[in-house]
Amino acid sequence: MTAGVEDDHFFVVNGRRWRRTDPTLPEDVAARLRSHLGRGRNRVKLAKRAGDEDAVARARHRNGLAKHGLGERGPEWWTRPEPERLTQAEQALAELDRLDESP
Repeated sequence: MTAGVEDDHFFVVNGRRWRRTDPTLPEDVAARLRSHLGRGRNRVKLAKRAGDEDAVARARHRNGLAKHGLGERGPEWWTRPEPERLTQAEQALAELDRLDESP
């Protein structure tokens, strides 16, 4: 695939190619992961504004977990069996939920 061309696996914004979310994830799972991702992005912004590099790192870790769960990072979702992808998403959610419970 050439840069700038969309397909079922990627989309392009301002000339940059981004991996699509795994379309086989149940909507409730994907929605919860997107919620974690949005909150993580907000935490990055607030931590940067406060100059708290440790908080930035923690927030980026959360974003990475959410993006892996969504299939947007890590092994390409289209090359892996669907049950394996769902397990990855559920594990990411469980870890993100644990982080929410941490002080």
